[in-house]
Amino acid sequence: TRGLEVVEHTLSFASLAMGETTENVARNVDIYSYRTPLGVCAGIAPFNFPVMIPLWMYPVGITLGNTYIMKPSEKVAGASKILAELLTDAGFPKGVVNFVHGGRDTVNNICDHPKIKAISFVGSNQAGEHIWKRGTQNGKRVQSNMGAKNHGVILADADKEDTLNAMTGAAFGATGQRCMALSTAIFVGDAQAWIPEMVERAKKLTISIGTDEGVDLGPLADKGLHQRVRGIIKNAEKEGAKVLVDGSDYKHPKYPEGNFIGPTIIDHVKTDMECYKEEIFGPVLVIVRADSFDEAIEIVNNNRWGNGGAIFTRSGGNARKFQHETNIGQIGVNLPIPVPLPMFSFTGNKDSFLGDLNFYGKAAVQFYSQWKTITSRWKEDSQAAEKMSTAMPTYK
Repeated sequence: TRGLEVVEHTLSFASLAMGETTENVARNVDIYSYRTPLGVCAGIAPFNFPVMIPLWMYPVGITLGNTYIMKPSEKVAGASKILAELLTDAGFPKGVVNFVHGGRDTVNNICDHPKIKAISFVGSNQAGEHIWKRGTQNGKRVQSNMGAKNHGVILADADKEDTLNAMTGAAFGATGQRCMALSTAIFVGDAQAWIPEMVERAKKLTISIGTDEGVDLGPLADKGLHQRVRGIIKNAEKEGAKVLVDGSDYKHPKYPEGNFIGPTIIDHVKTDMECYKEEIFGPVLVIVRADSFDEAIEIVNNNRWGNGGAIFTRSGGNARKFQHETNIGQIGVNLPIPVPLPMFSFTGNKDSFLGDLNFYGKAAVQFYSQWKTITSRWKEDSQAAEKMSTAMPTYK
C-alpha cells in the first residue's frame, strides 16, 4: 500500500517541481529558474520489500523526467518481472525503466558508469557505505538508507494493552525483517512489570508460510540469515542476558527444512552485548530496563543508528521531551512504526543514512532534479547600447 501511495503522490509533483522567477531585477533584466532532469538514475533495492521499495524509487525518478535503471535484490528477482509488466501494460515506452539483475559486479557497474547521475539504495550498512563511497567518488548523487536499531520507550503511564499490542506487532511483524521494526523495548521503571504479558503475547503468535491462513510470522529469507539470527540468540545468554522466549530451535511440523525462527524475547540486555549492538533482522525483541525516562533517552541517543523510534505514554510533556531530546530521524508517539506518508520524506539519520536528500516527498524532488537558472535581458529597440563593462552585473 505504501508503495502505491508514493506512486499516487508523484501525481502532485507538477506543483512541487515548479520553478521561480523575479522580474526586473535590473533594467530590462529578468531571472527565472526551473528544475530539469538529471538524466539516467538508478535504484538498488533489498530483498525484504521487493515491490514497495522499488516503488519508492523509479516512479519518483521518471516523474521528474529521468530514465531509470532498477536493480532488485538477486534473492527476489521475480517481483521485478511483475513491475515491468505493469509498466508495459500502462504504455510506458521501452527504455524509460530498465531492470538489471546481478550481485556485487552489477552494483559496482552502476556506481562507476559515467552516464548514471544518481543512485538510491536501501539495504545493509556494509553495502550502503560501499555504494555511497564509490558512487560519490564518481561524482554521483547517492541516498543510502541503511541499518537500524529502533527503540520503543515504554513509560508506566502508557495504555498498557495498546502499548503491548503495538510492540508485539512492530517487533515480530514481517518476521522482524524490516528496517523500521521496533527491535528494542526500553521498559522504564514500573512499566517493567508488564514484561510477562509481553512474553505471553509473543508465545501466541502463529508461525507458518505466508500463504497459510492466519499467519503472524513466516520464515526468514534464506539459510544464511537464519544461521546468523540463531547464533545471536544463542550468544545472548552467554553474555549475561536472559532469553525469556527462545525461538532459535523452532522447527515447523509441516516445513521442517524452512528457515523458521520463532518469536524470541531477550531480557536484561546491556548496550555492549552483541544482540543489542547488531541489527538482528529477525523476530527477536531485546529488552533493556531503565530506571528513569532520562536514562531511556540517553540509551536511544547513544545508539549508532537513527532510523526511528517510538514512545508510549499518556503524557504530552513526556512525548514532547522525547521528540525534542532524542537524536533519531523518525518518531512515533503511541504509534509503533512511524514511516511517514509520502507527502513527507523518509528521514532516518546517524548511521542509518548517508546523503543529504532523503527518500520520497519534497526531498526526492530535489534529489532527482537540478536547477537551471536563466538571466535574461531584452532592451527596447529605442534604447542605446550598454557601455562596455568588466564588472559583475548588479541590481540597478
